[in-house]
Amino acid sequence: MPSLFLAQARIVDGTAPEPTDPQGVVIEGGRIREVSTTARAPAGAETIDLAGRVLMPGLIDAHVHVVAVDASLARCATMPDSLVMARSIRLMGEMLMRGFTTLRDVGGADHGQVAAIEEGTVLAPRLVIAGKALSQTGGHCDFRGRYDAAPPHYERRLGSLGRLCDGVPAIRQAAREEIKAGARFIKIMANGGVASPTDPIHFLGFSREELLAVVEEAENAGTYVSAHLYTDAAIRRAVECGVRSLEHCNLIQAETARFAASRGAIAVPTLVTYDKLSEEGEALGIGTESLGKIDDVRLSGMESISIMHEAGLPMAYGTDLLGPMHRHQSEEFVIRGRVLPAQSVIASATHIAAKLLCMEGEIGCIAPGARADLIAVDGNPLQDLSLLTAQGRHMPLIMKGGEVVKHA
Repeated sequence: MPSLFLAQARIVDGTAPEPTDPQGVVIEGGRIREVSTTARAPAGAETIDLAGRVLMPGLIDAHVHVVAVDASLARCATMPDSLVMARSIRLMGEMLMRGFTTLRDVGGADHGQVAAIEEGTVLAPRLVIAGKALSQTGGHCDFRGRYDAAPPHYERRLGSLGRLCDGVPAIRQAAREEIKAGARFIKIMANGGVASPTDPIHFLGFSREELLAVVEEAENAGTYVSAHLYTDAAIRRAVECGVRSLEHCNLIQAETARFAASRGAIAVPTLVTYDKLSEEGEALGIGTESLGKIDDVRLSGMESISIMHEAGLPMAYGTDLLGPMHRHQSEEFVIRGRVLPAQSVIASATHIAAKLLCMEGEIGCIAPGARADLIAVDGNPLQDLSLLTAQGRHMPLIMKGGEVVKHA
């Protein structure tokens, strides 16, 4: 891999309210070797002049489902694995062209997809997976209708987001199986959900004993638990049981937000998905049971991120979009920017997300030793977050691991 030198790079990484002075960035072997105002191009290195542009770390989306290739999760679970894989390759490629160089899949993707990306067979963002999400019977991964008593039989399909497990022995075994299969963390469904048919939002998923057991299994493997959560009661209970990653959190209250912050948790709001489900869900065939639950969480989303920001609860960037709605992935920046400082919004997709992925210093930053995941932006996103939207139109340069994947 040839050496590269990025000249006159003003850096925006979410750690400061203004871009840095122009820097030189030396890239060798897929990693950043030097960042300084005095850096010079190594002999034989290709130079890319970034005058008038901003250089950012590659973006991180910490809540995706790359196998959610259809708006209906139930339909995804019935598709042939080959079709799901083909569609997910296209979906991930489009994410890379929006500047997202790392994805955290919180239910569905398998290690075969990770391997295909790492060996270069598929050009896609880096993928950090949970394997199949764990759900109780009647929970957020149970897509059988109310009158369907047949045993679940789609759990091993690639297009299935999760698997069912009831009781402490079953949840321990499921967690161990997912870790053995390549999961880097464990995802559980600890609250009712929008996309599933028989679990109202207020439902609590799993008993305390089950939550404590899965947290212990994750900790035994040196990792953590991520939980699907909406209500304040569910969030509080999950944090008390040791859950670290709090997904959605639309109905969180200030006291619980402060408690979660004190316990070192990180939240991952996903506001854009509720806007788009409300606007497009019916046309895309989302069931009436799900559509009826959207406003229960959508209308509280903006207030929730204000509450978490004021409580000092770190928030990573997440989108949770389904099927063709993935094209709205970057609009989460603009939605959050209506109530949060631009620096905080950018931090959510850089160093905060990197911390959640246990990859601090590796991604989400522009520093010596970090992977050369980088994007150049025409203009200053600290002044206009919409520069990070428009399907990468304002990103003339996108790099992943030192490889230039877009150079306009």
